[in-house]
Amino acid sequence: MALGSHQDDYKSSKESFVSGMTGSTVLHINMISFVALSSIALHSSIRSRFPPPKSFQFLSEWILLVAPLLLSMTLFADRPGILSAALLLPSALVYFLFPPHESGTPLPSGGAPSSPHTSPTLLRAPSFHGDDSSAAAAAPTAVDEPTTTRLAALSTYRAHMMLVTILAILAVDFPVFPRALAKCETYGVSLMDMGVGAFVFSQGIVSAIPLVKAPLHARASLASEIASVVVKCAPVLALGLVRVVLVKGTQYPEHVTEYGVHWNFFLTLALVPVLRVFLHPLFTTVPISLLGLLVALAHQLSLSAGLTSYVLDAPRQSLISANKEGLVSLTGYLAIHLLGLSTGTLVIPYSPSYFRRRQAAVRKRRASDAPARRVSMSMPHRENDKTATELFSYAVVYWTLFGISRYLHVGGPDASRRLVNLPYIMWVAAYNTTFLLCYMLLDLAFFPTPLAKSTYSPVSGLKVVRRPNDDDDDRDRTASPLVPPYRATTSSSSAPSPMPAPPLLEAINQNSLAVFLLANVATGAVNLSMQTMYASDGRAMGVLAAYAFGVCVFAWAVRGRRVWKL
Repeated sequence: MALGSHQDDYKSSKESFVSGMTGSTVLHINMISFVALSSIALHSSIRSRFPPPKSFQFLSEWILLVAPLLLSMTLFADRPGILSAALLLPSALVYFLFPPHESGTPLPSGGAPSSPHTSPTLLRAPSFHGDDSSAAAAAPTAVDEPTTTRLAALSTYRAHMMLVTILAILAVDFPVFPRALAKCETYGVSLMDMGVGAFVFSQGIVSAIPLVKAPLHARASLASEIASVVVKCAPVLALGLVRVVLVKGTQYPEHVTEYGVHWNFFLTLALVPVLRVFLHPLFTTVPISLLGLLVALAHQLSLSAGLTSYVLDAPRQSLISANKEGLVSLTGYLAIHLLGLSTGTLVIPYSPSYFRRRQAAVRKRRASDAPARRVSMSMPHRENDKTATELFSYAVVYWTLFGISRYLHVGGPDASRRLVNLPYIMWVAAYNTTFLLCYMLLDLAFFPTPLAKSTYSPVSGLKVVRRPNDDDDDRDRTASPLVPPYRATTSSSSAPSPMPAPPLLEAINQNSLAVFLLANVATGAVNLSMQTMYASDGRAMGVLAAYAFGVCVFAWAVRGRRVWKL
């Protein structure tokens, strides 16, 4: 009885330890996140100036890319600017004191050569979205052109987002992790609040792959689309249900007001893509970004009409009311998912205007009932400078909407992850768009190449298109495989090709689902084996470092193959 009473007391104390938080500031969270960019800057400066190490590559990658993230949310959480400066200073010295290291053969797609440890499907989702299946059969034409090419910045962004999430889910259980960074009770902004939204936004980005490959993918029959998405989401849904059983069966400390009594984030991740399918008929007629904003506005209106008081005040008397946070927030997360999907249609194709042109072609084809034609195309190059410009525009819009909604107290006194109100949706979209843009700018700065930029005529000032027979306004095209094998082609350019993402981040991105599951299991094991709430900072940092190192060792060991393919 005494032991059971002691366990109950610790469980209650632990739940109080992670409850009632009011968060931090947007600037503080941005400064902590800036450490991730600083670590990439240091890694890129070394990588662009020196050949890759033949030994201890994993250790050097972990020290440069993972350790700074851990320090930024623990020992340096109150002074992240110092940590960023410590990373940027050597980065600047290496960049300006040493000449660029030339290696590799230029590739016409703007991608990087494959290696035994580099996945040929870099942009394939690590299975947190629901429909990464090929939709080539849904389109009426065929083409020899790849519509998607590798984007190192996207892999880096997704892997860093995963690393921050993995580190935070265990670090939050230790006092060394500031309470201001833990999830807010109702209103406020924090690092962990952003992590939840970033997961859904990233899920939306990679869910754009089948749409980019074939816009008519969204015009397939509703029943077949729902069936396909449900099948793909079933494993994630099953994980959510298993987590419910394990949490309830082991008396694991839980924070009920996060999602509800039985709900968890796995269930949200599984159901959001299913909800999106019902909006597919609108994708060819309404801009996806506008659709996302309309869903966000509708969700906020429903909150203002009474759902807010229901979530905050209604007693938990039924299965629905017991999980009111998870159910009510689904529409808000759908809006975030759609804004991420819109971003994916910009960054996944070789040109940010590619998807818009194909949408226009589909509408024109339907209006004229023109026959399908095969179009033979040369391999395009990425227009990363143009993509960065569009991302900047979207970031400005999202930050402006966030500032306005927050200033006017739309949806409450501040952003709310619990409600997923309008300020929270705009904050998530603005933050993720901005940091994805920053990763792209770092790539353009450290690994410049004409193949990643648009080319303009010195006479007319107009953009020169290097692809023959380019007539996207008249022809609908079906994509070739997601990232086709690179073919040897003659090229007069001697510029180096853009570098892929750092190998460790590639490995994490390739098996994100397996890595995330391992991290969750390890987090549970640590919490069941020790009273984390009473651990000293030194002991906590030792446990967290070992945990981060072990998870990354797993990702590194299985790199080059998919452990769990959904």
